[in-house]
Amino acid sequence: MSVEARRAMIVHAVLPLLMEHGTGVTTSQIARAAGIGEGTIFRAFKDKDELFDACTAEALRPDHVLDAIADIPLDQPLKDRLVEAAEALSAHLERMGALMGALHASGRHKQRDPEQRLKDRRGTWKGSRRESMAVMRGAMVDLFTPEKDRLRLPPEQLASLFLALLFGGRPMAADDDAPTTRQVVDVFLHGAVEAQ
Repeated sequence: MSVEARRAMIVHAVLPLLMEHGTGVTTSQIARAAGIGEGTIFRAFKDKDELFDACTAEALRPDHVLDAIADIPLDQPLKDRLVEAAEALSAHLERMGALMGALHASGRHKQRDPEQRLKDRRGTWKGSRRESMAVMRGAMVDLFTPEKDRLRLPPEQLASLFLALLFGGRPMAADDDAPTTRQVVDVFLHGAVEAQ
């Protein structure tokens, strides 16, 4: 196994542990989850800080959500496409939030930005948050484009509005008041007022 493949395998095994234990996760737990010896961790990573930075960079990567959106069939109704996309985007946000929350709770928030620390490492997301949002917006544009003749606004604007509604409104609601994904899409497509 190449060093890069070993690093990726370890990162994928460690992400759930970081979400559960924060930076208090032990090398023994890491080795057990990855199915490797503890020494192997430090042949792939200089120290736990470097491993945690790689995990953070992996969680921030939009690749998984972009792949999920690209797999949505364009021949299904727009509402169904948007629900699938919203669910993929929400899962991405939850994953990022869970990891950042666990790291913050364990005192890691004082570290410098992992995007900066990893910007030159091969195989990691090199973009900023703005670039990440731009590529997600582009993926959403593709979902709106088949309906462009029926839309009130250009697909680019609708993609931006949809992301703003999805990302901006959900975290502010109390858990019992949070709209479902289908409700968010329905209000986005049809408005807040019942047709008369």
